[in-house]
Amino acid sequence: MLARTTLQVSFRCLCLSLVFPKKRASFLQILTTGCSFVLKNFRTMESKKEPKESQDTTSADSTTTAVPKEDTDPSSSTESSQTSSTEPGLLPGETVVKEGKAAILFPSANEVFYNPVQEFNRDLTCAVITEFAREQLAQKGIRILVPGEKDRVVVRLSEEKNGMVDQEASEQLENELQKEEEADEKEYITASVGERCEQGLCVLEGLAASGLRSVRFALEVPGLKSITANDYSAKAAALIARNAQHNNVSHMLQASQRDASMVMYEARGRKERYDVIDLDPYGSPSPFLDAAVQAVSEGGLLCVTCTDMAVMAGNSGETCYSKYGSMSIKSRYCHEMALRIILHCLDQRAAVYQRYIEPLLSVSVDFYIRVFVRVRTGQAVVKNSASKQALLYNCVGCGAFSLQRMGKRTSQGKHMKYSAATGPPVGPNCEHCGQRHQLGGPVWAEPLHDIKFVQKILDAVSGNPTRFRTSKRIEGVLSMVTEELQDVPLYYALDHLSSTVHCNTPPMLQFRSALLHAGYRVSFSHACKNAVKTDAPAGVLWDIMRCWEKSNPVKRERLSETSPAQRILSTEPTLQACFEIREDANPQSRKRHLTRFQENPQANWGPKARARAGGGISSELEDKRKHFQGKRKKPITDSSQLKSLPCKKFRKGTCTHGDKCCYSHELEQETNEDKMD
Repeated sequence: MLARTTLQVSFRCLCLSLVFPKKRASFLQILTTGCSFVLKNFRTMESKKEPKESQDTTSADSTTTAVPKEDTDPSSSTESSQTSSTEPGLLPGETVVKEGKAAILFPSANEVFYNPVQEFNRDLTCAVITEFAREQLAQKGIRILVPGEKDRVVVRLSEEKNGMVDQEASEQLENELQKEEEADEKEYITASVGERCEQGLCVLEGLAASGLRSVRFALEVPGLKSITANDYSAKAAALIARNAQHNNVSHMLQASQRDASMVMYEARGRKERYDVIDLDPYGSPSPFLDAAVQAVSEGGLLCVTCTDMAVMAGNSGETCYSKYGSMSIKSRYCHEMALRIILHCLDQRAAVYQRYIEPLLSVSVDFYIRVFVRVRTGQAVVKNSASKQALLYNCVGCGAFSLQRMGKRTSQGKHMKYSAATGPPVGPNCEHCGQRHQLGGPVWAEPLHDIKFVQKILDAVSGNPTRFRTSKRIEGVLSMVTEELQDVPLYYALDHLSSTVHCNTPPMLQFRSALLHAGYRVSFSHACKNAVKTDAPAGVLWDIMRCWEKSNPVKRERLSETSPAQRILSTEPTLQACFEIREDANPQSRKRHLTRFQENPQANWGPKARARAGGGISSELEDKRKHFQGKRKKPITDSSQLKSLPCKKFRKGTCTHGDKCCYSHELEQETNEDKMD
């Protein structure tokens, strides 16, 4: 009996030496499961050892073997990332969602929120934090190592001219390469992905849900010290802990089940602040912004996502004011205005604590907006906050807009004088069409991006295209960002200009060429496909449209005398537009056919249903989706089917058809009786 016991102990010690200390979780399981688990685990490790070594030698992540499919079939990338699995340790109904290097355990029911369409959001965030960590740690003598990153391919879209690179650009490129060579000669401490860096960044994901984003940070972003993945839901916090253990990142990632605002409020001390705070809520982030601007460290990075675009795009201006302190307007530039609204809100919240923001990157994609800002402290700079905000005057007839700064600053030698701005910049009615103005804002009137920082991200993504599955789209969006006019807020839409005067839409290149011939600057915008961002006044745009209408005449007899089209076209143009196409009218991102505006990724790709404690989606929401799905693609052709729909005019009391009406009056009466009951 004693010999048998001694043999068992010796055998267990041998198994422990094979597993510990590589996997701490395996060591804890040995104490309860015995040697059978160890042998099984050891065989699994041996089977995975060879492909893992080959993966490390090729320096590529898990998305290397997957060919990017954005140009061919955008929906396949998200559908193939979620597969059912029979791996041990999964609960009934769970699946494994693979994205980037992470493999996340995810319940089939809607108990924890997850949207596969936001993979672009997570990929872009990993790229931004990587470059931010590169800058921050370089000051401490630490160099980060990104898998698959070799010699950088510097992309300078705005500096290319006639297929050649300007001499100044080449000299700047040589200086950058020389600095990199000098830096190579110095001795650096290296930081790799998946390894804890003691002098690295502390990251907080306030609303982590399944923890996918935090796990990807641990596996794909080098130079991190710790990651706190917090969620108020108990099921989400438990899932985060399991996913951290499943991906072997428990040494860096800690799960937390607390209120996100309280976590950040308790980290307001200078030594407790986070270097990176990521907020990606379901809906509006406004309840968390006050705590976030205090909890981020000096010069730290704050990443915020807004998915309540209906509010920020003008459908509910009073709600937008209550959440963000700004009135939104329904307009064609609503997506860029949404970016400027959230930046205004962040700057206003930070100014309360003598802090200010520096936007690094602000993008509007799919159904949400995403901003990356650096937060700093400085009482003198905070005084500039009023002059960075502006009120917006928008014409309801022709769509012409004007901005009025909230404050004014003038330089007096070494000092700055601050005063109230004078205005308004417009009269009671629009000078072009005679219609009234809407008042919106205040909004952020300064640049949306830091072009130098964006260029670094673009260079890194272009030089390592296999790092992310959405690399092509990231490259396309960032290329458009670098081409945008930074000092010109908002934009016009070419199709809206044409519809205002009821004429054919001119080709984009001809319209842009006309602006360039007139001596003005023009660019596209990543927020709208037909955007015309220019420093030309609205009068010049209407002069160009008047010149275009002369060669493409409109039937004036059909226009109302008080319509904006009649008012605009009745005035003779003071500028004779030239529509000859110029070579610089076509930007490099368009010439290279980059993925600038992606097609819809998949069916029902918009915002998903809010996660519920019991899982699943409410039957009312599901029935509503089925009722309205494809309503424009499948119109009703049989008039007898219209009897099942209520008559809207009958509900208002204006229907004059009576019993001959093709819509139902009885159905409306029955619903009214049910409401009364």
